[in-house]
Amino acid sequence: MRGTARNATIRIAASISVLLSGVTLSAAQQVTGEPGSPSATTTITDKQLPPPPAPFGGVIKDKATESKPWWPPRVVPPKGAPNVLLIMTDDQGFGAPSTFGGVIPTPNMDRIANSGLRYTNFHSTALCSPTRAALITGRNHHSVGYGVVGEMATGFPGYDSIIPIEKGTIGTILKSNGYATAWFGKDHNTPSFQSSQAGPFDQWPTGMGFDYFYGFVGGDASQWQPNLYRNTTAIYPFQGNPGWNLETAMADDAIGYIKQLKEIAPGKPWFVYYVPGATHAPHHPTPQWVKKISDMHLFDEGWNKVRETIFANQKRLGIMPENAQLTPWPKELPQWDSLSWDEKKLFIKQADIYGAYLAYADNEIGRVIQEVEDLGELDNTLIIYIGGDNGASAEGMINGTPNEFTTFNGVSVPVKDQFLWYPFWGSERTFPHYSAGWAWAMDTPFKWVKQVPSHFGGTAQGVAMSWPGHITDIGGIRRQFHHVIDIVPTILDAAGIPQPDTINGIKQIPIEGVSMMYTWDKANANAPTRHTTQYFEMLGNRAIYDHGRVAATTPATLPWELSTAPPPDVITGYNWELYNVQDDPTQSNDLAAKMPDKVKQMQDLFYAEAKKYNVLPLDNSTLTRWNTPRPSLTAGRTEFEYSGELAGTPASAAPDILNKSYTITAEVEIPAGGAEGTIVTQGGRFGGYGLFLSKGEFGVGRGKVVFLYNLLDLKRTTWEGPELEPGKHTIVFDFKSDGQGLGKGGTGILSVDGQKVATNSLDHTIPITFPEDESFDVGIDTRTPVALVEYRYDTPFEFTGKIDKLTFKLEPEQKAEASR
Repeated sequence: MRGTARNATIRIAASISVLLSGVTLSAAQQVTGEPGSPSATTTITDKQLPPPPAPFGGVIKDKATESKPWWPPRVVPPKGAPNVLLIMTDDQGFGAPSTFGGVIPTPNMDRIANSGLRYTNFHSTALCSPTRAALITGRNHHSVGYGVVGEMATGFPGYDSIIPIEKGTIGTILKSNGYATAWFGKDHNTPSFQSSQAGPFDQWPTGMGFDYFYGFVGGDASQWQPNLYRNTTAIYPFQGNPGWNLETAMADDAIGYIKQLKEIAPGKPWFVYYVPGATHAPHHPTPQWVKKISDMHLFDEGWNKVRETIFANQKRLGIMPENAQLTPWPKELPQWDSLSWDEKKLFIKQADIYGAYLAYADNEIGRVIQEVEDLGELDNTLIIYIGGDNGASAEGMINGTPNEFTTFNGVSVPVKDQFLWYPFWGSERTFPHYSAGWAWAMDTPFKWVKQVPSHFGGTAQGVAMSWPGHITDIGGIRRQFHHVIDIVPTILDAAGIPQPDTINGIKQIPIEGVSMMYTWDKANANAPTRHTTQYFEMLGNRAIYDHGRVAATTPATLPWELSTAPPPDVITGYNWELYNVQDDPTQSNDLAAKMPDKVKQMQDLFYAEAKKYNVLPLDNSTLTRWNTPRPSLTAGRTEFEYSGELAGTPASAAPDILNKSYTITAEVEIPAGGAEGTIVTQGGRFGGYGLFLSKGEFGVGRGKVVFLYNLLDLKRTTWEGPELEPGKHTIVFDFKSDGQGLGKGGTGILSVDGQKVATNSLDHTIPITFPEDESFDVGIDTRTPVALVEYRYDTPFEFTGKIDKLTFKLEPEQKAEASR
């Protein structure tokens, strides 16, 4: 019997309320054991979380020997409540996995689908953190502050990246009802301005109802050297551990967590939220998986042929009905046959690495599933496996890139230059992403990609769901329209747990999704969807689904092109399309010209939903929003002071040297025998800067003063000073920007003890962001080094002298107009 003692369960009839040893038991409450005994348990029925303390039911006299002790009952979930393993990959694309017709083998997603159901009409929000906020709250993404990715948060309720306390998470609800709760992998729902060691931590996983967190914070991370946390503490298990990879380490940690819980509390149900960074860039599979997938030659015929193969598979598997049409290839992306030999060679390599990453991630997910079975818990576990949090990503731009941060900074890397990284694509030496052509192919049979919510290429996610004995239509397919907000009510429905009225005394806003449990019955295989209306909006693109029809804007900008050109008017600058997706599931036949009245009706419905769910004001800017001021520990500060060692500070809490003049002054003490190591750094291998004393080679050149600026792993510029003798020294790096605008160059002067020792110029600087998975470090360098060949060192490269005082003085940012 799950979560109960062996003695009989006392069930309280729905119409009865009895007083038993001072505890009032209401309808449907389940109590086990003798009330007041250490083994007694109870379920919650009054919808107040946490539940009010039970009144003392014993007897207190003057003497303990004349008194009767009484323990409050332990809160447990209802009898039969399952474990829940909620899995979601990242940036996957509907047509990528074999489970939904893709050419990339995903046998563990296949396993869940073949033992349960495939959902072929399930949708996300089209971007990462918005989908994740909707997934863990059961509410629309604007309703919970995530109208856009957290890095672009603005000061409006639908866009501030703060999940409101009146919209509690599934973690909070299940934890308060007696579940063990854990989160593994990507946390893209902690506001960037709250992600430092100073907190607050209420918007971290451990503050959102999860007992345990093991993962990274932010949109992406190297899988070789991630910004990894256990709960709220940064950890560095990869240091001195060659071959370590987060995909495997995360599976190991989850397996350890589930096994430990089984052994310590075998009757306690658990909720594991398992969300790997795969397959978001950087694509970082292990060499074994690269070889395995490359040897299969899955992508050698190019994206057009792969797309046709995927669509044929989808028809064969019943993923797409026979009347479905393959949407046309866009004119804005090149046909495979038009490419040169070297383009094809590079793009095949990019796809092989991506395919290896997805297959590797599915394998590690399979290890977690297998552990659940090995522990005898598979029959008691609801497994929901969501293929991606949005459509496949075109953020690699037309050519792909060896370093995703070139994209985020508006830099396109020519194909011929990318061959410098070709031999080790996917290794720790790269932060790679594939060409946008592959993204369109991975979203087969739909149009468009990640970032685009108006079309299913941006929102369609394949879902596999199983629970032995409860989902009995083994291998069935479900075509009902559903949305990511439907997962929370499904879990609560399966567990027999109602949505709470209050959490911590705060009245809760109703969950906005609907349970999918009605689809589990084979008799309901073709039942009408219960999710009849759903809006979509992201970056100004928008759509509305209503009873089988979709009205959608035509995207006005291309997600694989970064431009400073102003976008069109967010209201009047978009054309609208209309589809009957019951008959046309791939949005191939635009009915807008034939049915203008229906388009207008659907537009009106969209704006009604937009007002209801905090979608307004609409905003189609990108760069402007990325650079908007936000609450920050550094807001308004122009001077910063440090000493000693400080590791792992995120960019939001660090001095921002981008697009401005600045001065860094370090007062250091060098011991007898000299010193080496990091004085200060931000960023790493894929972009950033560092002030350090060189390591030297074979004892030669140790202790040289060096300032190094790494322009996105494309060019490194150094300023070199003398070796420092023992004693006190003052090092100054003074940079004067060339003027107004993003990424302007400038001149830097390195001085030691009042003497100029090096002057050098930069043609360009990083305009928008340093790598977000790196950090600002003083006296140490965590994760990856900024130096590559010249002055190379290995992290953590701790400073062996003493930093008495380190100061930054920043001039105001010299801004140019930024409208996109």
